[in-house]
Amino acid sequence: MGMPDAVKKCETRHFINGEFVPSSDGGTFEVKSPYNHETVAHGMSFPYSSPSSPLHPALNAHPLLHLVSEATTTDINTAVSAAKAAFPAWSALSPAARGAHLSRLAGLIQAAHEPLSHLDASCMGRPVSSYFDAASCASEFSQFAAEGWLAQGSSSLHTPGMLNLVLKQPIGVVAAIIPWNAPVIMFGMKVAPALAAGCTVVLKSSEKAPLSNLWLAMLIKEAGFPPGVVNVVSGHGRPGGEALASHMDVRCMTFTGSTATGRRVQELGAKSNLKRVVLELGGKSPSLIFPDADLAKAAVETQFSMSLISGQVCIANSRIYVHESVAEEFQAAFAKAFQEKKRGDPLDPTTDQGPQADNIQYNRVKDYLEAGKAGKGKLEFGGNVVKMEGGNGFFIEPTVFTNTPEDAKTMKEEIFGPVVHINTFKTEQEAIEKANDTEYGLYASVYTEDLSRAMRVSKALEAGSIGVNCTSPARGSDMPFGGWKGSGQGREGFAGYSLENFLETKSVMIKVSEEVKPVAVAAHLQ
Repeated sequence: MGMPDAVKKCETRHFINGEFVPSSDGGTFEVKSPYNHETVAHGMSFPYSSPSSPLHPALNAHPLLHLVSEATTTDINTAVSAAKAAFPAWSALSPAARGAHLSRLAGLIQAAHEPLSHLDASCMGRPVSSYFDAASCASEFSQFAAEGWLAQGSSSLHTPGMLNLVLKQPIGVVAAIIPWNAPVIMFGMKVAPALAAGCTVVLKSSEKAPLSNLWLAMLIKEAGFPPGVVNVVSGHGRPGGEALASHMDVRCMTFTGSTATGRRVQELGAKSNLKRVVLELGGKSPSLIFPDADLAKAAVETQFSMSLISGQVCIANSRIYVHESVAEEFQAAFAKAFQEKKRGDPLDPTTDQGPQADNIQYNRVKDYLEAGKAGKGKLEFGGNVVKMEGGNGFFIEPTVFTNTPEDAKTMKEEIFGPVVHINTFKTEQEAIEKANDTEYGLYASVYTEDLSRAMRVSKALEAGSIGVNCTSPARGSDMPFGGWKGSGQGREGFAGYSLENFLETKSVMIKVSEEVKPVAVAAHLQ
């Protein structure tokens, strides 16, 4: 459908201290469309010169090729220094003053639905037809514009002769590293609460989908945020991500991504300055379908969970356990809905399924398909790559395996593609045991009309979020979000849950004199 105007107009340089600047060494990287494999980052070239860093050769050779700046350790240091310098003034503002900036930004993001959807469709194949990310991000900033007031402490008179205070104060510079599958949503979830708490931020986007975050940086500048309060850099995990995770002036690191990378982030945080680390990691989310469930509703919702962003979602219900008495009926309804997806150009509003985000993710899913076909489970349908007419997209057929052994590789590991396993169970206890037999614990769901069963199962499931008669991506807007076990630590969400990540707790003990001193009376009153 051609290159969207948003791609042509989007900045590709880092946003540091209120200005867009190239990398310190002139380094850049290329972003290609996962649909047609064409270079996405086209646009006007920007001027760049530095005595110590010559113009990047690619920009000399192709003056109209607008490549994305690659963050160096020097760039990270500069961004963190800017955030550190901006922290005292920003943290000293009242919650209302900070909230006014967040409210202005929320309105700008809401109005930017179209360019943001086009940027994510172009970079990582997110279909515009199901794009709610801008609205979600705007909601984060709108709600956290008022939540700064929740950063309150407490007082106590329980110690004789003492007035004791507990203060809540912003922790300092916050670093955020976000994934490629929902960069706009993740931007809101990380940046909005940190700013509301009074912290300043350095955010590194994914090299697979950097442009929508840079568009948000353009909106931050338009909203009039003070320089250095929000800084946005682009690049890979090395050196950019590792430099952030190990930086001595970063006091809190919030990361969303794979469990393996999360371990590395935590390790670097511990080895540097023991910074606080909040992790939202992978998932292998189960859905339990009991015989009294609304099977048609359960089939439609569970297949949507697996279809959204082509299965590239950490909360996707990739394991479905169905009571054996209704398995055949459920599988038929699930298959019908799952196979009806229209594959194609993610910029086409009629497209339901876009490609996998890039060649790396495409090959990863293909390897899992081969492992599944070589295993003892039954391939019901799918299992192949798809060659699109007129495109070279990284498409995978919606795939269902049944009766797969619980210890199979594809049952244990996160695939991150449109691949689901449907197994059966006989008893409630069996369903719970199978659902919990994983190192992940991000999201789980149960479909039943029996309220007592729903509560028993919800209590027993080892996951941070439980959907009853609903499944991912359903979330309560005022509920905490995060994982158990290998799915992470810490919680995000409204009603103060995210604020706690970015606040330090301080105890102040005030000794109160017990002696009552006489009050001097003015002579003219005697």
